[in-house]
Amino acid sequence: MEDADQGAQRPESLAEVGEDAVTTVGQSAPALTEQEKEELREELAKVEDEILTLSQVLAAKEKQVAEMKRKLGITSLNELKQNLTKGWQEVTTSAAYKKTSETLSQAGQKATAAFSSVGSAISRKLEDVRNTPTFKSFEEKVDTLKTKISPTVSQGDLEEEGNATPTSDPVVTQPEASPIQDGQLH
Repeated sequence: MEDADQGAQRPESLAEVGEDAVTTVGQSAPALTEQEKEELREELAKVEDEILTLSQVLAAKEKQVAEMKRKLGITSLNELKQNLTKGWQEVTTSAAYKKTSETLSQAGQKATAAFSSVGSAISRKLEDVRNTPTFKSFEEKVDTLKTKISPTVSQGDLEEEGNATPTSDPVVTQPEASPIQDGQLH
């Protein structure tokens, strides 16, 4: 009985397209009668013929589509642009995009308001500090120090500087020869 069960079993893997299916069937199904094998071979030949015919029809249709697109001026780039536009339109009309966009817009508005209020608060605090007696005292001391350090130039000082003549001796003298000439020390 064990032999009868093994003969009734079919192989789990089917021949891949392009493999020699007749050889595979002949090796994996020894329990088939010659008549069954012949019927399967005929059916296999018919299916392979149909596949070949369908491949030829598909190739002809693809060629026809390409020719029509060429006549209409539709290029691969145009198709890509159309697909991208359509895809982007689908994204922007999606509920998730709308919700995300709305949330980001609200967050931006809240951030703008927060920065504005922080800036106003800082300005008020700086103005408050500037109006304190300590700061005013410090500011007066800085002004006093500034006037003591930078004396004003009077008109008489400017005339004296304009009438001054340069001395005949140069302030900086140049050496006559450098210590290194032609790569040698002297």
